[in-house]
Amino acid sequence: MLVIGLIGGIASGKSAVAKELSVLGATVLDADAAAHRVINRSSVRSALVDRWGASILDEVGQVDRRAVAKRVFSADLGRSELKFLEGLLHPLIRQEFETEIASLSQTPTPAVVIDAPLLLEAGWGELCDVLLFVDSPLADRQSRAENLRNWSPNELATREAVQLPIEEKRHQATHFVSNEGSLESLTAQVRQFWQQLPQT
Repeated sequence: MLVIGLIGGIASGKSAVAKELSVLGATVLDADAAAHRVINRSSVRSALVDRWGASILDEVGQVDRRAVAKRVFSADLGRSELKFLEGLLHPLIRQEFETEIASLSQTPTPAVVIDAPLLLEAGWGELCDVLLFVDSPLADRQSRAENLRNWSPNELATREAVQLPIEEKRHQATHFVSNEGSLESLTAQVRQFWQQLPQT
């Protein structure tokens, strides 16, 4: 069973690639979904409240991810708060991924896709056999970030500043697709990539 890691800039189209790989037969492990699960584990929630106070909780006592994002991407606080959060979440997410990969390896699943914004930064690249880079021009990514996430270009730049430079991600990739044209073009490239994999 092949493990495929998706890398690229924010709003490059990694989720669209993951969706197509799922259609083709891969199982997708979504780091954002895993983060949603682990951030409300009692131990994590308690650690966050100890650090930042109960104002990060919503009306039902769950962690408000938007309140957390304001803290970890604040220019005033630097990167220390983000590092604190990642130190809590990343080991738990990795543990989930390793458990799921081990379980899926006992099934006919041909491939697993790890869709994680900080895949390389978290050290999860070592779990992958293949690193697929989704390339997309900055203007296109800014447009997607604005339309889909309501982010300004400055917000995108702030979020991206805490990630590895895009050129470094590109350098570490083993395979590439370009999300510069139509969805049909991207889909065709993903299918070609899939067909070239040795174990699918």
